[in-house]
Amino acid sequence: MNQARKNRPGSRPWVVKIGSALLTNEGRGLQRESIRAWVDQVAKVRARGVDVVLVSSGSIAEGMSRLAMKKRPQALFELQALAAVGQMGLIQVYESCFQEHGTHTAQILLTREDVAHRGRYLNARSTLRGLLRFGVVPVVNENDTVATHEIRLGDNDTLAGMVANLVEAALLVILTDQPGLLDADPRTDPGARLVERGYAGDPALDALAGDGGALGRGGMKTKLRAASLAARSGTATRIVSGRERDVLVRLLDGESLGTLLEPRSSPLAARKQWLAGLQSVSGRLELDAGACRVLREAGRSLLAVGVRGVDGEFSRGEIVACVDASGREVARGMVNYDADETRKIMGQPSARIADLLGYVDEPELIHRDNLVLID
Repeated sequence: MNQARKNRPGSRPWVVKIGSALLTNEGRGLQRESIRAWVDQVAKVRARGVDVVLVSSGSIAEGMSRLAMKKRPQALFELQALAAVGQMGLIQVYESCFQEHGTHTAQILLTREDVAHRGRYLNARSTLRGLLRFGVVPVVNENDTVATHEIRLGDNDTLAGMVANLVEAALLVILTDQPGLLDADPRTDPGARLVERGYAGDPALDALAGDGGALGRGGMKTKLRAASLAARSGTATRIVSGRERDVLVRLLDGESLGTLLEPRSSPLAARKQWLAGLQSVSGRLELDAGACRVLREAGRSLLAVGVRGVDGEFSRGEIVACVDASGREVARGMVNYDADETRKIMGQPSARIADLLGYVDEPELIHRDNLVLID
């Protein structure tokens, strides 16, 4: 495990999204020196104790360059083919640049189904967290090569917001070719001013957003949407110009750059509100008196040893109700094991999960961050 990993004892990571305009040579393939400069900045941030997950555009632009195409096609299958070709070059450049810092990278390709399906959501989250624990920098992109219109996220800004949720990031940095969110279109209003601060999800900001450019799918509207998604886990968002010198290091130093969009709730409160707002549950767990007391009074995770009954059929990642012996709901949360697995491990200490199932996904049945008490 590299030295950089030893410096970050449980700190929340950053998600950094880099747009096509900052990675490509005006659409003519990847600009390798630009990518090397971004990797150098990420290495500096990591050396100071902050893990980074990269969400990187550029695969389709690189595919166009490799196949000598001048105009971006419209057909989905053609875009998927270009993404498949270009993704090879994109990851090769990132891997070689990070190797100069003695750091490994990992390619993560996601679709909407991977973050909408609760079981896949948990699997993706566990994988990303595992990579960060190993000191690896995940490079995330949408899985354009297999995504249909129905399962596409549509742009890497939205993907970045969802990744921020997956890793419960401290900060989402959206790097663009604009200084941030402006109060007017600078192409028609030379007096346009930067919006320095606001709240994620504020409807008043949507009216200020514009559309995307020729190469990228995203515009300022998608960046605001990404900030709203990230805020569900209490993540703040910075929309900032990637043309700024050493922008990531300066943000780490506390310099105010671009537009800061803050969540209205603390990280844990935001997640609890999201869980509390889910009306339907997929099953019930009957808890013993000790488990009920621990949840109510100590705010701890629910362990399998405290479960005495399982009702219903549910999958990993679905929401279940936790009830006491009288059937009164005391909590609800996102379960780490499906119904059959839960029946096998209920009443047993966490140390026996591996013996009973042959594997361990998580030591807790429901982690406290994914559990909300019911008054």
